[in-house]
Amino acid sequence: MSNPFWSPELAQLEPYVPGEQPRGRLIKLNTNENPYPPSPRALETLADEQLAEALRRYPDPESTELCAAIAKQNDLDRGQVFVGNGSDEVLAHSFYSFFRRPEPLLFPDITYSFYPVYCQLYGIDYRTPPLRDDFSLAVEDYAGPAAGVILPNPNAPTGRYLPLEEIEGLLRLQPQRVVAIDEAYIDFGGESAVRLIGDHPNLLVIRTLSKSHALAGLRLGYALGQRHLIEGLERTKNSFNSYPIDSVAQRVALAAVRDGAWLADSSAKVIATRERVVAELGKLGFEVVPSKANFVLARPRGIEAEDLYRELRRRDILVRYFNKPRISEYLRISIGTDGEMDALLAACAEIIGSRTG
Repeated sequence: MSNPFWSPELAQLEPYVPGEQPRGRLIKLNTNENPYPPSPRALETLADEQLAEALRRYPDPESTELCAAIAKQNDLDRGQVFVGNGSDEVLAHSFYSFFRRPEPLLFPDITYSFYPVYCQLYGIDYRTPPLRDDFSLAVEDYAGPAAGVILPNPNAPTGRYLPLEEIEGLLRLQPQRVVAIDEAYIDFGGESAVRLIGDHPNLLVIRTLSKSHALAGLRLGYALGQRHLIEGLERTKNSFNSYPIDSVAQRVALAAVRDGAWLADSSAKVIATRERVVAELGKLGFEVVPSKANFVLARPRGIEAEDLYRELRRRDILVRYFNKPRISEYLRISIGTDGEMDALLAACAEIIGSRTG
């Protein structure tokens, strides 16, 4: 596609394609949203009459109170926190701030598909070391000249988790370059790399309130790292948009971050449902990749993954299918409520049974 008014670079872009956002009453298990409502404290904040007054004023450009709360939660200083309009914006600023170098940026061949889009947008060369056959990551593949390293942990769309000792090995392999760990799903069973920040000046941890905090519609993400990295992100942000976090988002996010009990309870429910679903999918013959996320990557038996995706869609159940090398025979299934997952399992049993019976 081209247009005479577009710049040549714009015409060459291949934008990220998000998961389908359907209208209507579907069981939506395709975009890794939290199946439970946000923290009651966050919802109560929306009813605060002072919000109306705040809307006529510019928001705090530094999100001072929110950053202080996030810092306290993670045992860091206020100056070690950066917030953005969703973790995608934080990622975009990270790519611009740290990875525009002559060497290639390194990230896995199966990973968050926005990474190559950012590389194309900013003119960043990249290399994608392949994951092992079981989708685990080989740290030694990330040695040598590089602009930096970025990877999700747990990985998306595989759900696999890289233990902290291996992340430390990765940090030691690239001591002069930023290693960004994208922890969008870390609250669903993994251990955050935040505790490594004090010993590693090259570590940047990126997180979001979209998944575990059930605030995907709010658009709030943040980065944690030593002060020199946060300062780099602030320089980029203030050269692009000084007010990325609106007043409502700051206040709702603050209430959500402070409600640690809700987060622990909600995450535990998702984890319990995930483990039950993994067992039930196994009984149906699925090969399920070990997951520490709020989704599973599963390969069906007796039916092609794309066919199962379409059959589920006809039954008003939406999962994610990637027509990409190495994962085209898998479906990524978000963890919903127990009722939603029961409906998915029943539909899969019916569809597979009709093919094999």
